[in-house]
Order: sequence, then C-alpha cells, then structure tokens
Amino acid sequence: MISADNNNLDLVRLKTQTLVESAPWIRKFQGEILVIKFGGNAMVDEGLEQAFAEDIAYLQLVGIKPVVVHGGGPQISAKLSAAGIESKFVDGLRVTTPEAISIIRDVLRDEISVPLAKMIEDSGAKAQVLNGESEGLFTASITREDLGLVGEVTSINVSVINKAIAQDLVPVISTVGPDKTGQLLNVNADLAASSLAVALGASKLVVLTDVAGLYSDWPNKDSLVSEITLGELEELLPDLESGMIPKMTAAHAAVSEGVPQAHIIDGRIPHSVLLEIFTPSGIGTLVLP
Repeated sequence: MISADNNNLDLVRLKTQTLVESAPWIRKFQGEILVIKFGGNAMVDEGLEQAFAEDIAYLQLVGIKPVVVHGGGPQISAKLSAAGIESKFVDGLRVTTPEAISIIRDVLRDEISVPLAKMIEDSGAKAQVLNGESEGLFTASITREDLGLVGEVTSINVSVINKAIAQDLVPVISTVGPDKTGQLLNVNADLAASSLAVALGASKLVVLTDVAGLYSDWPNKDSLVSEITLGELEELLPDLESGMIPKMTAAHAAVSEGVPQAHIIDGRIPHSVLLEIFTPSGIGTLVLP
C-alpha cells in the first residue's frame, strides 16, 4: 500500500512519469540492434557495473537487441605492470608488443567478459562471451607500425552475432582478433564497436566514457556539447584530448557509414544507458549526420 506521505507520492509520480516517457522510445527501438560500448569507471566500480548489467537485461526484456562491446584499459595496464611490461599510448591507443597480446586477450575474456556476462544473466538475460577469434567473428589488419600489434577491423562475420541474438543471447564481445596470417591483434574497443554497429545495421551506437560527453574546449566544463553534426565534429577532431579521440572517431565513422546516431555518455552515472535511451532529453553528446 502506498503511504499518503507527500515524499512517497512524489516518488511514485516520478516513477510513473518515467515509465510513461519510456513508452515511445521502447516502441522506436523494439526489435532493433543497439551496439553499446562498455568502458570507463563503470568497468572498475562494482555498483556501476551492476547497474549496466541491469540496463542491458532490461533492454532485452522490452524487445531491444543489445550487443555489448568492451575494452579493459585499467585491468590490462595492471596485469601488464605485474608482468613487468610498461603501458604506452599513442593518440589514445595502446602500443601492443608480442609479449603483451596474449595477456590482453586473457584479461579481456577472463576478468571482464566472463564476470560481466554473469552479471547480465543474474539480472535476467542470457549472455554469450565472444571475441574476434570466436567462429571467425572478425579479422583485423595492422594500420600503424608504431603501435605494434594493434589493428583495425577489416571484416566481420555478422552471422555469429545474429545467431546469438536469434537464441535470445546478449553478445558480450572483447576486441582482439586475428589478421589473415592468424596473428592476434589488439583492436581498440571504441573503433571495433563502431565497425560492428555498421556491419549489423544497428539503430544506435552508445559509448560509455568517464566524462559527461564531448567538450569543445576541454577542460572548460561550460563547453559541453549536447548535439553535434558530422561536419562540426570533423572540425573539432584534430584538437581533442587524446583519450577522447578514439571515441569521437568511432562515433564519426559509425554515423558517416549509415548508423543513424551515435551517443557518447557518462558511464559514471548509474543506469546511464537507460537514461540516454528512454528519456526525452537524454544525456551526453549526440552525433548526427
């Protein structure tokens, strides 16, 4: 029974309004694929990770088809450090040595994919752990020699993901993959998520990060951009802070290749995925054609 207390009634009204506002967005995305890149603080904060898992399970419950792609920067750096391997970055991308690549694969699978999949399942949806090696999900090629064993996705076997979706499984994908010779490469998760969104014909790419969105004049907090077109983004890209470059490049690539919209959101906010998708105002930075 609901108490007549004003605070309780206000809370009930707020929850009811939220449900009402979510209805048109559920109708819009029902049956559609959303590619969601999981990263930032949400990966190292158990409460935020749990909230993310609940969001993903809820999306599937209402008939949306989430595909989760993740990186693992902090966990990889910690494991490499323990093995005596220094972490170096160029333009926001990790320089990857032959000694590091197998460690990266194992960390992504065992320390991130598997626990995250279990959280999603505990929240009510079944999940499947995949990476680029799984059934030839994707192949990659080295594009910059200065980064070592770092590649970009060159081909994607979308049937692997479509098979999982058809079985009501949420794909949880880490982004290492072989080149044509079988050499395993480290692929930036933001860029891989973008390629997957394009290949799958996703209705939306969502990228979680550690800031509120794109700032046109970082670190000026008043310069947060709520919406930006491809042309406007192209002008900003050369001057962005290094950590934001892969994320905005991924958003730009996805939208320029046919994904209707991409969204950069703050993963430090609990349930940020639901807030972005199911509220009229959304959060973060929306990239449009």
